[in-house]
Amino acid sequence: MAVDYLRLSLTDRCNLNCVYCTPLEKGKFLRHEELLRHEELTRAAAAFVRAGVRKIRLTGGEPLVKKNVVGLVGMLAAVPGLRELALTTNGLLLGKLAGPLREAGLDRVNISLDSLREETFRKITGSSGLDKVWAGISAALAAGYSGVKLNTVLMKGLNDGEAADFARLSLELPLTVRFIEFYPANERSARLKGALFTTAETKRRIEDALGPLERLPAAASDGPASVYRLRGAKGRVGFISGRSDYFCGSCNRVRMDCAGRVYPCLFSPATHGLKDLLRGGAPDAVLDDRIKKIFLVKSSYRKDSPSAGHVEMSSIGG
Repeated sequence: MAVDYLRLSLTDRCNLNCVYCTPLEKGKFLRHEELLRHEELTRAAAAFVRAGVRKIRLTGGEPLVKKNVVGLVGMLAAVPGLRELALTTNGLLLGKLAGPLREAGLDRVNISLDSLREETFRKITGSSGLDKVWAGISAALAAGYSGVKLNTVLMKGLNDGEAADFARLSLELPLTVRFIEFYPANERSARLKGALFTTAETKRRIEDALGPLERLPAAASDGPASVYRLRGAKGRVGFISGRSDYFCGSCNRVRMDCAGRVYPCLFSPATHGLKDLLRGGAPDAVLDDRIKKIFLVKSSYRKDSPSAGHVEMSSIGG
């Protein structure tokens, strides 16, 4: 599978403290000088595009806490050869930024939201702010993005009772609501014993409440999701089954964190770093050669390849 997708983390900081993530438990964040600057992020992105990447997704932490993120999006959108620039956010700051980001060149936005109920939202995120997320969703829908998705992680005994409520949003709104199976990726999330609520269980809850789901043909923008539609719906419902299905063989992505470390696989160690080259003014040819080596490592990864064990989603964005 050719690598044509880069997930690019802008920061390890976040303005929420979700139960399956780490930010406030980590105790400290990277120092400012450890983070790649806007120009360095853009130069790295351009090198990946020269190597064949056509889609970049901006992640975090929470990417919208990055200083002058609108300016950075404009710089990245101008990279020659890049076909799609997307972003994943928790939505808290999106209400004011959705329009400016679209004008700067952002094509798509994914919003992570795990509850439609204020009390449960606070339990999961450690904060209030559901109304701000809804303002962000509304602003994104009004801004004219080519795609707006909600990413929802259902956890047994916590928010699994909301499966039909989330799916119901697709009836009236032109959203793709995607249910992502819970995966204990780090030490904090590993404490959530028995949290997995499978795709099969989620589908059953939805169909019992709202009727049959019709499977739709796969589209390039769906990634690893299988996508369905409820009868008469304006939007769609998707399922990403990382625990009950195996899709590593079709993976087309690599990840770079906000300090320039590159991960061929979500659970691999960082095999290469670009910060020293970027900060040292290395010529494009040297950057290009480093990325070719990264892609060779990626091509050799399989399900049973060496794993880094627990990973911090707040650093590499999932």
